[in-house]
Amino acid sequence: MVKSAYIHIPFCRSKCHYCSFVSFSKSELKKDYLKALAKEINHFYQGEVLNTIYFGGGTPSILEPSEIENILRILNFNKSTEITMECNPDDVDYGYLRMLYDIGINRISFGCQTFNDDILKRINRRHNAGQVVNSVKIAQDSGFENISLDFIYGLPGQTPETFYEDLKNAVRLGVKHISLYGLKLEDGCYFASHMPENLPDEDMQADMYLGAVKLMQELGFEHYEVSNFSHRGFNSRHNLTYWNNDEYYGFGVAAHGYVNDTRYGNVETLEQYINDPFARKESKLLTRQEQLEEEIFLGFRKIREGVNIADINAKYNIDFKGKYLDVLDKYENLKLIKKTPQGYKLTPNGVLVSNVILADFLD
Repeated sequence: MVKSAYIHIPFCRSKCHYCSFVSFSKSELKKDYLKALAKEINHFYQGEVLNTIYFGGGTPSILEPSEIENILRILNFNKSTEITMECNPDDVDYGYLRMLYDIGINRISFGCQTFNDDILKRINRRHNAGQVVNSVKIAQDSGFENISLDFIYGLPGQTPETFYEDLKNAVRLGVKHISLYGLKLEDGCYFASHMPENLPDEDMQADMYLGAVKLMQELGFEHYEVSNFSHRGFNSRHNLTYWNNDEYYGFGVAAHGYVNDTRYGNVETLEQYINDPFARKESKLLTRQEQLEEEIFLGFRKIREGVNIADINAKYNIDFKGKYLDVLDKYENLKLIKKTPQGYKLTPNGVLVSNVILADFLD
């Protein structure tokens, strides 16, 4: 049974130079979009009580709290449901965040990226460091205990030292969850065609990641997923839905979902979606072998637990250790994976070459 829903809010006031996500500045289409979104949810949602709901973007904080509330009214949830909303630091004040809290949002994720104002300007972020600090404090005053900050490493002009200082500043603010993403310049983003100067190379990015893993653990955070760190009890339950290979709804333009063993992606232009919110750009029923491979790939993203052999053997009627003995021995000897009580997990150095490792699990 599906127990999670991702809801895509695709509007942004401006585009960050590194961003290749599907987002638009066409705020005049917001009302039409929300009508189409409601139609899609009403059509596909089967009324399950949801464990997690996640408003992502784009910039969900472009919406009024009443517009978020109208979406939530369509869904069934209870007091234990984790309801996350991504927010930009320059969008929020006490009144806005307090209204979000009152309608049921209980987890806020702020896109910080860095506390360096010069770098923020270079990557075309609208906020400054002071606004991040202020928004976190306002969120805490509004009742939010579960607050996450996103950071990017490998930004132009960034050094390992300035990156680590960003993380220390975040911890000083008292946030419970921190996400770290390496800069990747993909087709469609501004930087892909206007390459910035002073970009850290791959080796420095790798060093930044390994240094951050060590620092975050020293600062009392659990490294529970490749890119995510939290205090005990503050793992992102919604993101663990993905890594546990559980099914979830994806609602909205360009949203992806996984329902009835089928992975699907919605159409990617606003006009298409508004005209027909039931249309799919792609839909694929996974074979058992594809499901097994995804279970392995996603399981290895979980840093604490890793791949659970007993669960996989029972679910897919295989002998995991026998089937993959050569691969397991190879990477265990290279100290890129290690045994756990339940199975195997990547080491920090293994994370850096995970694509190579995981390719060896393909039949």
